[in-house]
Amino acid sequence: MILAVDTSLGTAVALIDADGTRRAEASTADPLGHAEVIGDLLVDVLAQASGDDVTHVVAGMGPGPFTGLRIGIAAARTFALARRIPLIPVPSHFGAALSATGDDADLFAIVTDARRREVAITVFDGTDADGVPRVRADTILVRAVDADVHLAGMRRIDVATLSAVDLARVGARALASGRTLTGDEPLYMRNPDVTLPGAPKKVGS
Repeated sequence: MILAVDTSLGTAVALIDADGTRRAEASTADPLGHAEVIGDLLVDVLAQASGDDVTHVVAGMGPGPFTGLRIGIAAARTFALARRIPLIPVPSHFGAALSATGDDADLFAIVTDARRREVAITVFDGTDADGVPRVRADTILVRAVDADVHLAGMRRIDVATLSAVDLARVGARALASGRTLTGDEPLYMRNPDVTLPGAPKKVGS
């Protein structure tokens, strides 16, 4: 089984089989209190799918706030290290993109709340031959009131919660195709560097 953990918005944990079949899922939409709930959610999903071994752990790498995101990544890394199994880092927006693709192959943007009256945007263009969402434009931060300027001509999908099941499925597809979707550094929504006012800010570590 593949375990997925994401704390980029709320807190979400899921288990799937290697073929993508959902085994267990637990989540809370609360954007705060990740540390208080993540342990219980892990216990919950592992109890729901007892009997089979976890072979890989998918960690949602953001974009997300520094404190919340690092709690989920630390939990995923600790679980993988304790079990001596591989960790698969996956950008969190990929999970939302997989949910949104369906049978459509059009250009669309995943938009999530970045707080401080900003949103995080990643543009996708359907899925590739491996079934992984295809990125057309990397994640940026923009003022919420300016978002539509950057999204002209494409479908906008505002996401309030992320599915750990779909995140796990993206990780499974990347694993099956021998691909690495992102590095080990989280995609924090902000960094300490100065950014010119009004300019879109690329999300980074």
